[in-house]
Amino acid sequence: MDFGIQFKVRGDGFGGHFINGISMAQSESVRKCKLVFCDEDKSVYNSSDGYKITAYHIKKNGVYECFTVFENNSDFTATLEMISSFCIENINADALHRVTSFWSAEGKLLSQRLTELNMEPSWSGHGIRIEKFGQIGSMPVRKWFPFAALENSLTNEFIGVELYCPSSWQIELFRYKEPLTLAGGLADFDYGHWCKNIEPGESFTTPKAVIAQAGDFETLCDKLVKAQNPDISPVDADLPVIFNEYCTSWGNPTIETLEKIAVKLQDSGIRYLVIDSGWYKEEGKNWWDTIGDWNESKELFPHGIKQVCDMIKSYGLIPGIWFEMENAAPLSQIYGKTEHLVSRLGVTVNVSEHRFLDLRDEWCVNYLDKKVIGFLRENDFGYLKVDYNENIGVGCDGAESLGEGLRQYALASQNYFRRIKAHLPELVIENCASGGHRLEPSTMELCSMASFSDAHECKSIPIIAANLHRVIKPCQSQIWAVLRAGDDIYRTYFSLISGFLGRLCISGEIFDLPKENWNIVLEAVKFYDEIKHIIKNGFTSKIDCNVEDYSDPEGWQIVLRETDTEALLIAHTFKNSANPPIEKYLENYNIVKTFGSSLDADFRGRCYLLKKM
Repeated sequence: MDFGIQFKVRGDGFGGHFINGISMAQSESVRKCKLVFCDEDKSVYNSSDGYKITAYHIKKNGVYECFTVFENNSDFTATLEMISSFCIENINADALHRVTSFWSAEGKLLSQRLTELNMEPSWSGHGIRIEKFGQIGSMPVRKWFPFAALENSLTNEFIGVELYCPSSWQIELFRYKEPLTLAGGLADFDYGHWCKNIEPGESFTTPKAVIAQAGDFETLCDKLVKAQNPDISPVDADLPVIFNEYCTSWGNPTIETLEKIAVKLQDSGIRYLVIDSGWYKEEGKNWWDTIGDWNESKELFPHGIKQVCDMIKSYGLIPGIWFEMENAAPLSQIYGKTEHLVSRLGVTVNVSEHRFLDLRDEWCVNYLDKKVIGFLRENDFGYLKVDYNENIGVGCDGAESLGEGLRQYALASQNYFRRIKAHLPELVIENCASGGHRLEPSTMELCSMASFSDAHECKSIPIIAANLHRVIKPCQSQIWAVLRAGDDIYRTYFSLISGFLGRLCISGEIFDLPKENWNIVLEAVKFYDEIKHIIKNGFTSKIDCNVEDYSDPEGWQIVLRETDTEALLIAHTFKNSANPPIEKYLENYNIVKTFGSSLDADFRGRCYLLKKM
């Protein structure tokens, strides 16, 4: 693999071939550099302007860990306007694979021939060909995952990358002639309003990227996902089942409702009972409008929330709680403390009537120490769900550019996750951002698990859950299985088996379920317990899905996740899709056990535990 560099210092010329305004790559800054050292771990360049650029490409466990260090050894301030975390040159490929993401539609694969993207070289080799994409703001998985893969269909070779970046990022594929260059990192000045002043004697290190090679797409994705190294709480290491009451109370978690749930969950095999939003709401006010002050509701919990936690623990469950600790809503007191909130060009950032705490501010850190860490400790919570429901956008004040302000803001938020774990090392932390908007690797590494999506009750849940196998670990992917009293057994199976594609998270009216349906839930928890080692340690070798429209799914999906000796086969039918071709997936396997309904009708689910012959 050929590694290079891409960066631009303010004052240097832009690249030619009509690139200016599309990309800051191929600038005069790169042309001023000379390669002075190269080994298997790094390539070192010296610039005629007195800069040293070291591109690290360290091979670890079959992947390359890449990042770039810029050192200013000159006598003058250098203003970086673009610098890549990785740059791979001389790639021969004919297809680009990306992973798209919108709210409740995370992880949809987009595969395109380079000819579809108009990426063929020109007749003379003149003129840039470029495909540039990324994300702007504090939700790094909005529109795209920070992922790209290139395929050479003639040789069946794949090269892929995941960026570890919680703020604005970009990935660029470009060529003048043959072959291709793939580069990416922080969103540049043109795209993300990012620049960074590096004083003489100072340096700057980019976010990390991980690069892998493989002979097929699913193996490539598996290598990238397995390179992620999450901080899993010891109590969560065996992938217990979660009950989250959001789709039960919809923001009105009364002590009466919580006790009804706890009674039902006792001795069920489910470990966590998570109190979701609304626990802090004031009488006569909507829970959405009071985010930020974090005072437990006297209306919902007249004797205090500690009583609720003690009650939950008395039924053998671990109590959990929801926070949106980085945001402030209009009816909270903190909403008016604008000196501690994120601003842009001197004006407080306001998105859908929500504002953002600036965790670069020590006052905000101290505030959350009391409101979050102190609260969790005093009430003995074992589980924290961290939500994040809006996007700052292009950037914020507090640094030499809006993009740099945003980068510092995002890192400060991540540091607060670390601070929570330092104070409460046994705590289980769930990453949620309107579902899946912060599923990028550097944030996933800070948490035990994440909400896979806000897809609560839609029919596309198993499709989204399967898609996410390519970008996050299934053992961290918490999937909603919302159960209703009016559901028939087929719908119950469909929902529960969707949860087998990751971490099973149950919600809904479990205390009103018919006995037959509740018995299915208990069977599901036991079956999940038998298969979760495959969820945790397996390899997803097949995701076969012929559905195109997520809002009205028609077709079927079959997912195969394997270990050396066993496999898990999960099948779902959607509209007009009875009797999918299960038999061909069962070749070379013996069926050990199954769970679910027959697949002879629409919207059915079935799971097979298999043993290799």
